[in-house]
Amino acid sequence: MALHLIVVDREDDFKWPAPDRVVVAARDFAVSDPAKRFSASSRVINLCRDYSYLSLGYYASLIAGARGQRVVPSVETLLDLNWKRIYQSELPDINALVRKTFVPEPGEPLAFTVHMFFGEPDDPRFAEVARDIFARFRCPMLAIDLRHRKDGLEVIAIRPMALRDLTASQEPLFAQALDRYTHASWRRARATQSAVYYIAMLHNPDERIPPSNERALKKFIRVGESLGVEIELITRKDYGRLPEFDALFIRETTDIDDHTYRFAKKAEAEGMPVIDSPQSILQCANKIYLAELMQANAVPTPKTLAVDRRQLGRVETEFSYPIVLKIPDGAFSRGVHKASTRAELESIADRLFEESDLILAQEFLQTEFDWRVGVLNGTPIFVCQYFMAKDHWQVVKYAGPGSDKYIEGGDRTFAVEDAPADVVALGTKAASLIGDGLYGVDIKQTPRGLVVVEVNDNPNIDSGVEDTVLKDELYRLIILDFIRRLEQRTATLPEAARRPAAVRSGAPSLVFSPAPAADTEDIAPAANANGRVVSSP
Repeated sequence: MALHLIVVDREDDFKWPAPDRVVVAARDFAVSDPAKRFSASSRVINLCRDYSYLSLGYYASLIAGARGQRVVPSVETLLDLNWKRIYQSELPDINALVRKTFVPEPGEPLAFTVHMFFGEPDDPRFAEVARDIFARFRCPMLAIDLRHRKDGLEVIAIRPMALRDLTASQEPLFAQALDRYTHASWRRARATQSAVYYIAMLHNPDERIPPSNERALKKFIRVGESLGVEIELITRKDYGRLPEFDALFIRETTDIDDHTYRFAKKAEAEGMPVIDSPQSILQCANKIYLAELMQANAVPTPKTLAVDRRQLGRVETEFSYPIVLKIPDGAFSRGVHKASTRAELESIADRLFEESDLILAQEFLQTEFDWRVGVLNGTPIFVCQYFMAKDHWQVVKYAGPGSDKYIEGGDRTFAVEDAPADVVALGTKAASLIGDGLYGVDIKQTPRGLVVVEVNDNPNIDSGVEDTVLKDELYRLIILDFIRRLEQRTATLPEAARRPAAVRSGAPSLVFSPAPAADTEDIAPAANANGRVVSSP
């Protein structure tokens, strides 16, 4: 269970005990030796009456931050709320949302106040705005003063509340919000050992071709528990909760134009290790960038040409038919097309130019399969062959334009030491040009040699495919790398704020071990496991 330190002015101010809550008086939290020994994995909820600058409540948040503990509200939030001139810059966006979502009732007073507890309001009409405000100002209790103006309803002030401000009718609402925020109901059902780290795993339960299938997600959670790491599945709705966690692992198809990139940016801003990093998403998302990067570093790639509408005529002079055309940020075979004639070339290009000012033309390379080298922190951890779908030139074959129906080719997984050494070396080199995250490098084996087709920032880790050789050890390697990153982040903290040595000792720098680990589940062979990533032809 996560340990939540509830900091209050007086211990009897707090009426809601739970097994995972320790109530500490603010003065004791700030100066007593026992309080200094709470680990950095403790979550601090500061419920002091006074948050003003240099008050005891201010120091509680300041000291928690210095000890490496996650605290709400943070000192930054307190400063934002103490000086209205700071948070006024946020009000235009907040008021736009108020007017869009909040429906006034007849006879409503000209001015009124909505109270919110951990982002949950006492007026359900304010739910969406409350979540937005809590994402901006993570304070346990806030009073939102509103007034009707000529232009519509608007927020005129955002004020912290104290426990003593709660009315009798609000106390049950606060208690429920606190339970949801601390996850007391499900964490009490966990093992009795406290988790040392908490990792958020972003996924989309409705995604048709996810980076990890459901069985893989469950294995990440189970293996994490064995390492003292608690992994919680979150969705795009949990953006405001992100600072509750120590790290973020994105297991949803990434795009710089959607919430996955915003999650990565938010996690990075919070100082959290994140895979995929926003830089990796940005670099891997655009095939034009990747082509230029690989060519600049002497990594062999298919012959590629970036063109705009005016340069489309160059394609026929540079390539023989068939020609592959791509939008720069396509994924899972979306936006990847094969033109066999000039008419098809012009028709496909017209459609693609509606989405992008530049498109890629690439030589067509017919192969039976694509190699995929999985690389983590510069170390190869798996090698797969992804075979083309039956009677098709790609790994994934869709039923038609815009269709969600598809079929996939088969797959074969190798131990790294059993895969061709030149494939592994090329994949590792290509991944190193992007960063130290988790990547999947797609390689084609052609008569003229190996060529890198793509580097994926969000490679598949599927149960029954990528884990066929290493089994649980594959999940363990990834989680250990998160622990390594977290330990590096806290290495400069005082000793009392660091994680327990038992966990640190289990996370040395990543070293690949070829010996397959025993799995606790029977894995049926899966020739077409969900989640294959298609690269290029």
